[in-house]
Amino acid sequence: MKPQDTLPVELPDPVREALLAPLVDHHCHGVRRDDLTRARFEMLITEAGTPAPPGTTHFDTPAGAAVRRWCAPVLDLDPHVPPAVYLARRSELGPAEVNRRLLCAAGIVAFLVDAGVNGPELLSVAEMGRLGGAAADEIIRIEQVERDVAAVAASPVSYVGALAGELAVRAARAVAFKSIVAYRHGLDFDPARPSRGSVIAAADRRLADPGERLTDPVLLRHLLWTAVDVARERGLPLQFHTGYGDPDLDLHRADPALMTGFVRALQPIGVPVILLHCYPFHRQAAYLASVFPHVYVDVGLALTHTAAGSAAVMGELLELVPFHKQLFSSDGYGVAETCHLGALYYRRGLARTLALRLADDEWSVSDAARVAHMIGSGNARRVYRL
Repeated sequence: MKPQDTLPVELPDPVREALLAPLVDHHCHGVRRDDLTRARFEMLITEAGTPAPPGTTHFDTPAGAAVRRWCAPVLDLDPHVPPAVYLARRSELGPAEVNRRLLCAAGIVAFLVDAGVNGPELLSVAEMGRLGGAAADEIIRIEQVERDVAAVAASPVSYVGALAGELAVRAARAVAFKSIVAYRHGLDFDPARPSRGSVIAAADRRLADPGERLTDPVLLRHLLWTAVDVARERGLPLQFHTGYGDPDLDLHRADPALMTGFVRALQPIGVPVILLHCYPFHRQAAYLASVFPHVYVDVGLALTHTAAGSAAVMGELLELVPFHKQLFSSDGYGVAETCHLGALYYRRGLARTLALRLADDEWSVSDAARVAHMIGSGNARRVYRL
């Protein structure tokens, strides 16, 4: 199935061409390289973190229905086949062929990959690019860097120095940093840079048990500000997970509006802040992007999981967000279906939104085409210096 066969509305040729142009996926993860049982596959098409209740299935979700509708034809099946038929065909083709087909069908020219959760079962950054027929670059998850440093630091003072040094080393091969502080503390953190004395004291406590997840608010703030310093020197943006995510997240503390103080503190420094996913806080994220020159947004994860409802999410974001501040991402993870669906529902959702603007004569054809180009690839190329 070709991307042009999936657009849900008729559009002028320049707008169709802009929507169908290759995308820059500015935030995704590796996908599994092994054959998957049904139970494991179902866990990878949900953020729930647990199996569906007895007698039910995660295929009975917007994303599960979307797999059967839109991924099945890529594997030479009829749309809407039963889950068992879909998974049998997936096994028959084998994971390498399934990954190749679905990643290529997404129509992506560059994958920017957060490898912070990658294990040997997931494709590497380079493999994502090779199987997807695209370029691929790495996003560095700063909490993983901190954990690596804490595991070998000999003293609190060496920990502080090594953290800055290691972030600088890894920045040399990266296009961005990413933080999951929303999972570790919440986005309602003190925006001030912590004092060196408080950092040394907190590091002393941290090194007593370096294998634990970092939750100390002083060290989390120190990590963020250290990453900001390196990002400023290297010209890198800083991504933040916000909004919808797995059950580890306290949703009320993942509202990007809680970051306003930190965002304001970064404005004179000039490091771009990219708010990932955002749903159901996409309107708050759009507000931040509209008033702060260095703030950008996406709704990547939400588009896959809202599926047929993605046009409503896209329309709400575009109520206020500056068009040069929105970026496309799939947030694909675990199975290549999520990458494919992220791209598909981005195109379908934006197509419906553009069609409404054109029908109301709010935008010209050239306006609509330009917006599609900016969101699909142009903004990411500029922000990430691709």
